[in-house]
Amino acid sequence: MTRLRLGALLALAVACGVFSHSPEARAAADVRRLNLVISGIPSQIDGGGMNDMLKRYNQYPLVVRGFEPLDQLSMAWLFDAELRYFVRPNFALAAGVSRLKAQTKREFLPSIGASINVLGEVSSVPVHVGAQYYLAPYTQGDFQARAFVGGGLMSLTGTRVTFSTVELGLPIKPTADGRLDTLDVASLGGDSRLVARGDSPGYYAEFGAHLFFASRYSVIVGAVYRSMKLRDLVNEGVILVPDNLPSTDNPPLQVELKDADGRPFYRIPELDLSGFGVRMAVAIGF
Repeated sequence: MTRLRLGALLALAVACGVFSHSPEARAAADVRRLNLVISGIPSQIDGGGMNDMLKRYNQYPLVVRGFEPLDQLSMAWLFDAELRYFVRPNFALAAGVSRLKAQTKREFLPSIGASINVLGEVSSVPVHVGAQYYLAPYTQGDFQARAFVGGGLMSLTGTRVTFSTVELGLPIKPTADGRLDTLDVASLGGDSRLVARGDSPGYYAEFGAHLFFASRYSVIVGAVYRSMKLRDLVNEGVILVPDNLPSTDNPPLQVELKDADGRPFYRIPELDLSGFGVRMAVAIGF
């Protein structure tokens, strides 16, 4: 009887030991060949020609007429979806599409029942293909971490710059010579809208760490640099912004700047959305 009890206790102890260690023995980092990587990337952007236009618009007509200037574009969120396929344990191919958007806006209330809304916005849909090289893994139990470097080519599709002014409840009162009476009317020249579109190639480079767990889900953290420059954008619409201001301290109240049809206009010759970003991503293995 005593031996039976001792045997039962020994069997129970062995069973407890086996079950307590079996999950650790079975668990391992789950590295899938194909992964869907979903990223949110807060990114610096240069702004280029868009910021040049905002600077001039701040000088004239905003500051001249006593309005608060617009903020320049310096940061944007880049949301990205990418398929990453491991051809070899240390080499992966990638292809994906992103969405970048940045904007600056102000609402002015010059009088009761009147408002002026100014909006500057840049958006683009970059498509990219590239590759990543993975370094030797660091493994601890069911966790694996691998550093990687990579890069590739981009195509900036659907890129658009929009700048608009919408005035509500604010009549336009021209002077005798047909110009806006800037001394009596708190107006920016009436409703206007400028749209510039373009496409261009670019490239990107990245480095980071890919963290694998005992799950189909993994995590990627790292940094990305993008070169995204567009030139010769096609403009639609007109807006009154001077190309050159003779003096930033004493800008003119009225600037002669007209297109072939006699309308005031501004052209955006280039757009630079280049900059660094911090990648925070979740990868789903298949």
